[in-house]
Parts: sequence; structure tokens; C-alpha cells
Amino acid sequence: MSDRRIHELDALRGLALAGIVMFNIVQMTHLHRPQGPASEHVGAYVWELLFVQRPFPIFSVLFGVSFALFLRSAARRTDRPRLVLARRLLWLAVFGALHTLLQPGEVLKFYAAFGLLVLLPASYLSRRWVLVLGIVLTLAAGLTFNGVAVIPGLFLLGLAAAEYGIPDTLDQRGRQLVIAFLVALPAAAAMGWLQFLAGVGPSAHYRVLPAGLVFAFLFMVGFLLLLRTPLRRPLDAVLAPMGRMALTNYVLASALILLGDRLFAIDDYTAVVWLGVAIGVLQAVLSAAWLRAFRYGPLEWVWRRLTWWRPVPMRAGVSSAV
Repeated sequence: MSDRRIHELDALRGLALAGIVMFNIVQMTHLHRPQGPASEHVGAYVWELLFVQRPFPIFSVLFGVSFALFLRSAARRTDRPRLVLARRLLWLAVFGALHTLLQPGEVLKFYAAFGLLVLLPASYLSRRWVLVLGIVLTLAAGLTFNGVAVIPGLFLLGLAAAEYGIPDTLDQRGRQLVIAFLVALPAAAAMGWLQFLAGVGPSAHYRVLPAGLVFAFLFMVGFLLLLRTPLRRPLDAVLAPMGRMALTNYVLASALILLGDRLFAIDDYTAVVWLGVAIGVLQAVLSAAWLRAFRYGPLEWVWRRLTWWRPVPMRAGVSSAV
């Protein structure tokens, strides 16, 4: 497994980040979510179909992948890579605690906790056991509690994917991606119909949340297939820089959501979409401009500096041992 950046994962992370912003706008502005038949609340149904428990699982799987990639990279630089990773996760918990001041529902603190409690111990297991545990925990959580309960299983699935070398061989897996998409598409259609029958609002979460895992898989595979078409260049140009600066953009989005709500009083789903698109465009422009001059996003650089506890070059084109 090489240390090169995998741009497909950066772009996928950027896509998930944009979707999470759409969810967080509703959560942070306390927008009233209607409850009742989906046919009477089409906007709410479409929003739930696209953003409730959809981007979040993708982000969680990618966190597990990133954990494995960082562990492998750290092992080349130190004889105590897990200690470095533990420090990295503890600092993530600090970021999460500070971010909670802006966004009480933020997930970084849960990522840090489950990283320490689940990913670190699992890194000692064989990849087969990691995969089996990931499937079991994901299915168990997806059929019961959902929410943050799906994080451990998805973390393990991401870790297993990396250990099986899937991220580094995505360019060789076109046929597998097509098969996965063809399997996921009818499953997602069926779950979407069941979700429609259940209606919208919290009372429909027993359908909405389990459907989220199926849709997340469909979106993930479908997006990776899009990256094998002529759309790859524009999608990569827009989303990959956002994904490389995911921590910075995640925190920045919270500040922008609060500012947008203060300026425009978000009171319906149309306003949610417009604000979400505006934030996405702004972050895409800022991320691309920033990374032309710097190696890391601002918070990514701070996080890396704290993780290794040594100077880390910030300017693009400057080599770094960490």
C-alpha cells in the first residue's frame, strides 16, 4: 500500500461532506420537520431520502479507510505507529469538544471515541475478522438503533476494505463496481418505496434510517462509477480539494450555517438547499485556492502538527517526513 493520495477517496469524501452540510443545516437551524404522509410533504421526503443517514455512513467508512492508511504510513516512520494514532484520535476528540460549542450534534467526538475503542484494538486482528465483525456490527446497528451506533461497524468495514487493498486498486475494479451498483439499485428502490409508505418525520425513522445504509452504498458505488467517465475531471476538480480539507470544511460549515441562518432565517427546505449549495460552492473555491499554495488545510495542518509533535511544512512543494 503506497503513501500516494487516492483522489477517488478525496472526491468521495468531498461529496459526503456536502451532503452532511445539508443535514446539519436542518439540525442546526432547528427547522420544523413535518410529519405525516410523504405525498403531502414531498420536499421533506426528498430531503430525508437524500440526506438522512446517507452521507454520514460514507464518511464513516472513509474514516476507517483513512485510519488504516495512516497506520500503514506511520509504521514506515516510527516503531510505535499505534501510539501516534492514539494521539491523533485524542486530538480529534479535542477538536470535537471545541466544535460542539458551534454544533452540539457534531460527530468528531464519537469518531475519536470509537476510533480508540474499536479501530485501535481491531488493528491487531486479521483482516478477515475485521470484515466479519464489521458486517455483524453494521447489520445489528442498522436494524436496531442506527444513528451513531452504526459507526463501529462502518469503521471496521472501512478498515477491512483498506486491508484488502481495495482503495489502491479501484482503477481495476470497474466490473465489481458495476455489479455492486446493479445489486444496490433495486434494493435502494425498494427501501425508498417502503420509506415513502412510512411517511416523513421521526415516526418514520424505523424505515428512513435502515434505508440510509442501502442508499449510502448505492451513492458510494455510483459515484465511483461516475469517476470512470468523462465527468471525472470536473468532479475531481470540485470535490477532491474539499475532501482533502474535510476537517477544516466540516468545522467551517458549522460557522457558515449559523451565519446563513442569522442572515436569511432558514425556514423551509428550499432555503436549506440554497444555503447548502452556497456553502458547497464557497468551500470548493476556497479549498482549491488554498491547496494551490499549501500542502494541508489549516486544521489538517494543526492536527498533523499535534499528532507528530514536531514541525510540519505547510507550503506546497516542501517535502515532509511526516
